[in-house]
Amino acid sequence: MGLGLLAAASAQSTALPARIELTTGWQLQDSAKVTETSAEISAKGYPATGWLAATVPGTVLTSLVRDGVYPEPTYGENNRPSVIPETLNKTPWWYRTTVTIPAGFAHRQVWLHFDGANYSSDVWVNGTQVGTFTGAFIRGRFDISKLVKPGEAATIAVKVSPQPHPGVPHEHNIANGLGPNGGITAIDGPTFLSTIGWDWLNAVRDRDTGIWQKVWLSANGPVLVEDPLVITDLPLPKTDTADITVKATLNNSSDKEVKGTLEGDIVEGPIGTANGTNAAHFSQKVTLAASKTEDVTIDPKTTATLHLANPRLWWPNGYGPQNLYHLRLRFIAGGKESDQHETQFGIRKIEYGGMDALTISVNGVKVFIRGGDWGLDEAMKRIPRERLDAEIHLHALANMNMIRNWVGQSTGEDFYDMCDKYGIMLWDEFFQANPSDGPNPTDIPLYLANVKDKILRFRNHPSIALWCARNEGYPPPAIHDALSKMIPELDPQRLYQPSSTAGRGVMSGGPYDWREPSAYYAQDAPFKTETGSVSVPTIESIHGMMPEKDWESINDDWGAHDLAKGASEGDRYPYALAARYGRVANLADFVRKAQMMNYEAYRAMYEGRNALLFAPDTGIITWMSNPAQPSFVWQLYHYDLEPNSSLFAVKEAGELQHIQLDENDFHLKVINNLPTAISGDTAHVTIWGLSWWGESAQKGGEADIPVNGPADTAIDLGPIPIPGYDHRGIVYFVQLQLKDAQGNIISRNLYWEPNPSSGQDLTRMGQMPPEKLTADIARHDQNGRLGLDVTLTNPGRNMSLLTHFQLRRKSTGDRVLPVFYSDNYISLAPGETRTVHIDADLADLKGDVPLVVLDGWNVDVDKVDHPDCAIDINVDAQVNHWPVTGLPMITNGLPPKQGVPF
Repeated sequence: MGLGLLAAASAQSTALPARIELTTGWQLQDSAKVTETSAEISAKGYPATGWLAATVPGTVLTSLVRDGVYPEPTYGENNRPSVIPETLNKTPWWYRTTVTIPAGFAHRQVWLHFDGANYSSDVWVNGTQVGTFTGAFIRGRFDISKLVKPGEAATIAVKVSPQPHPGVPHEHNIANGLGPNGGITAIDGPTFLSTIGWDWLNAVRDRDTGIWQKVWLSANGPVLVEDPLVITDLPLPKTDTADITVKATLNNSSDKEVKGTLEGDIVEGPIGTANGTNAAHFSQKVTLAASKTEDVTIDPKTTATLHLANPRLWWPNGYGPQNLYHLRLRFIAGGKESDQHETQFGIRKIEYGGMDALTISVNGVKVFIRGGDWGLDEAMKRIPRERLDAEIHLHALANMNMIRNWVGQSTGEDFYDMCDKYGIMLWDEFFQANPSDGPNPTDIPLYLANVKDKILRFRNHPSIALWCARNEGYPPPAIHDALSKMIPELDPQRLYQPSSTAGRGVMSGGPYDWREPSAYYAQDAPFKTETGSVSVPTIESIHGMMPEKDWESINDDWGAHDLAKGASEGDRYPYALAARYGRVANLADFVRKAQMMNYEAYRAMYEGRNALLFAPDTGIITWMSNPAQPSFVWQLYHYDLEPNSSLFAVKEAGELQHIQLDENDFHLKVINNLPTAISGDTAHVTIWGLSWWGESAQKGGEADIPVNGPADTAIDLGPIPIPGYDHRGIVYFVQLQLKDAQGNIISRNLYWEPNPSSGQDLTRMGQMPPEKLTADIARHDQNGRLGLDVTLTNPGRNMSLLTHFQLRRKSTGDRVLPVFYSDNYISLAPGETRTVHIDADLADLKGDVPLVVLDGWNVDVDKVDHPDCAIDINVDAQVNHWPVTGLPMITNGLPPKQGVPF
């Protein structure tokens, strides 16, 4: 054998075997139906007769739905307790599988790992109990070396018990509304306490009991590398060098002294990057006493390679690229790799200013926070990495830069990875809701153990901006005092914020219902962590979330999907819509008008904060941006991942250089959220007046205004400099463009406003006839992605409002989801042309031809039919495609409504 082959063979024999994820072969059974002992159930050869196939990772209900025991809970009224019983959360459940231990695990310690299970888990292997762990957010790790043999089968059984206090949920319907939030579930601390039901989530009948994260096996030597910490520092204002400090815990699990070397590599790119550039290498000799743990610190003072030149920085979305690195640590003992650990990080420096107005700066640049609250990633924790990628991508598309992980309910590795990838910072909370929504946890050590494990596990992710102890209240003293000590020790660079609604100018508290645009300019706190609105999805999304019998009446199915009385005032919303835009003909008309309402509210929600940019406002987080179930409220996109107009209103308002009309005092403003001044730009304003019968929009004047101003400022351009602009029609339009010194349009905006004599009445807009647009489409596929460029021109005499693009498969008419649009719900003035780019996974076309269908407030289009792509009108979204029903609300048990019927 040649020297090269000998070296390769030696490396192979000393290298650590790959970990094995246990995702197949799992079975599930209600423990009440199992009469055998735990030892018998976990023994080899146990027949498991009548057990169901289990999904791992997955909750109990996820498995029962996949097995056909229960229907899909989020569809229609399938989640009623008469269909899916509350008894699911009253019994423990057994998970069981058999796995062959790899032969390559020989002569090493074999470990069984659980990344997360809810709530309490009793773990058995080959008839022997190996341990327990409790809490949804803590890992379990068990040495099973003496119980298994490499090359032979092993049986793993886990008895998972639901939280002790599952509570009694409030059932959402029209008569009783969305009810009180939470309840006794909070007493159990680290769990999915929202699953008892909230005003955005029906009760989840199993309370998300089960093995909801990965299970895996590893083989190691005597020394384990545990939870390394990477600290990065920049010599601001310079960013041309970076200092990196690495801290790691080495655990000698043997009864003998071990001498070895800790080796580390810092590699450009996220974990899994092929051929990433090695930015630094270091090593340190270590001697560990038997059964001892030692913390090792390596920093630039002793290791010059950890002083990096020209680092590639991680930036929040919109401010720069999201460059990532990963640290690879290996402990070598006796010429063999004992353990290795990889962790992803970014080089960036976060600073926190303002005791009266929390101000977050990254790499020396002030960041105005534009974010969204996440209550729960998905009702049943069915949240594969691909879905999370799409959801966080949509947040980045909306020009957001923060997600608030409300009560820590979305804590999971993929969630943090995707926030790192897209530059979405995290306001990351622990596991206590508003004090009025449930009692404090009684088992403080258990609670703190879950908190500690969360910090240790995820603290290297650059996306985490701060840790927050509690939603809308202070934690009890025992928890606050412990966190005040724990966080500086475990994660010394991050801010500890005790409450989401107090301290440093932070406040939640809504409002949460739809309001007229001017209402969003009211100032109540510099950093707003919760404010929201009804946010109606597309007609296709509504059709997909309920049976046809429920499409044309607002009934308990709509209540189950959050359009009922509660904080969102869903019971009032249809009346507000009818009063503003006219009586509702049918569901299609309701959706058409609701998109106008969505756009108005969500744009103003963010522009109202823009108007006070850093004077004093520093952030706004909408309640909510992600739906945990199909919903009519509090979302930027539907549960099926189709955006509605809310997302694109937020996208427009979130431009870092942005032109807007303040809808309280009607001043024009240019928002400059960049660290450089604006000089030589021009604001162009055009007024259009809608004729009495709505058939045309007449130009009522235009003006240019020079724009110059400092960085990080809302530049006030004063009132619209066109006399009588607000009396140019029964409704008037304000068209805005911000142009740079070369005449390029860098921001645009369009507002529709009622004549002052009409109050807030926009019903005359209902008379606007469809405006036929000319269209063209071109296809440019690349790297497995579909690329379409759709160009629209308005050749007519009227405004064309909120043109909605939707990608479908031509032969079936089925929607393609998810899709990423460079813009959507666009409005075109007479003579205006816009091009929208559409991006999707080619595989999602399933070999079909892409078809883009259009709808909107008053939109028509000539059909375009190329061999490889096409454009047509969206027939299902047309009001006249459906019979007139009036979309009645079933009001049994409700007080009579005042105002315009709908």
